Amino acid sequence: MTRTGSGRGHTRDDVVRTALHILDEYGLPDLTMRRLANALGVQPSALYWHFANKQNLLAELADRIVARAAADDPDSSWTTSVRAEAVALRDALLAYRDGAEVVAGTLALGLGSTMARDRFAAAVAAGGFDRETARRAAMALLHFVLGHVSYEQQRMQYDSVGVLADALPVGGADPTAEFTFGIDLIVAGLDSSRARR
Repeated sequence: MTRTGSGRGHTRDDVVRTALHILDEYGLPDLTMRRLANALGVQPSALYWHFANKQNLLAELADRIVARAAADDPDSSWTTSVRAEAVALRDALLAYRDGAEVVAGTLALGLGSTMARDRFAAAVAAGGFDRETARRAAMALLHFVLGHVSYEQQRMQYDSVGVLADALPVGGADPTAEFTFGIDLIVAGLDSSRARR
């Protein structure tokens, strides 16, 4: 059972902030409940005062990472809004080591909030698309962003340990340009599908 408050001397927020620090410093494979407990100076069992299990902790981390992705501009066109949401989510995922993996894993388990999907769906729906099209487009956009950032983060990690001959992705392309190209393709496809109706 998840409880709030100070529990075992630390708040839920203390646990999450420390877990995010460990994630950023060491990566997802080394974010263990034991390491987190040691960093907080408590026994691992004390963490379960705030989170029922590690998956629930990771879901909270995913929600915090995604919450950083704010791209509100109500006066924008739907295409600009979709692009802005994609860039904001990419930036939020890149802000933490293994951020894309944490969010993707949480979504695959059906845990955490649907904030990222909902923001994409709202941006697409503003273009006059029906609810089902907006939902499907949101999932396609979300999967593209998560996959692209996961690839970027893996490449960065390999480069940091000297495995890669150069820091650029295969083909020597700029990751931001590749990302923008992919999002533009999805947006253009949506716009084209609407024109064919």
